[in-house]
Amino acid sequence: MDLIEVSPNASPPVCKIMDYGKYKYERARREKEAARKSHASSDIKGIRVRPRTDDHDFETKVHMAERFLKQGHKVKISCQFRGREMAHPDIGLKQLENMAKELETVGQVEMRPSMIGKFMNMVIAPKSGHDKKAE
Repeated sequence: MDLIEVSPNASPPVCKIMDYGKYKYERARREKEAARKSHASSDIKGIRVRPRTDDHDFETKVHMAERFLKQGHKVKISCQFRGREMAHPDIGLKQLENMAKELETVGQVEMRPSMIGKFMNMVIAPKSGHDKKAE
């Protein structure tokens, strides 16, 4: 047991007898649990397309993104370019814009498409009416 000074400015000073090691352990567990819960709410799910992704595959990826958005997750959509595809970023931009257009009922574009290396990335966040608690 340890003697812990709770309020040093009071008159007389207030002290408490407690197991300080146990207190520190319980406080660390509470902070760890709070951090775990706050991290789980901001998951970013990733979906990757290519400039030549076919219509049916594109629709499948749209449905996956829609499901993630309805669960309350953000969705990062990446368009990967290989070789000579790098000369036509406009095709990839069109893919990402089509994806955003398909998902505008459940999500809103948080980050516009931008080219980073051989990837063009875009982030879509769920609309305020569609979150985990609503379902």
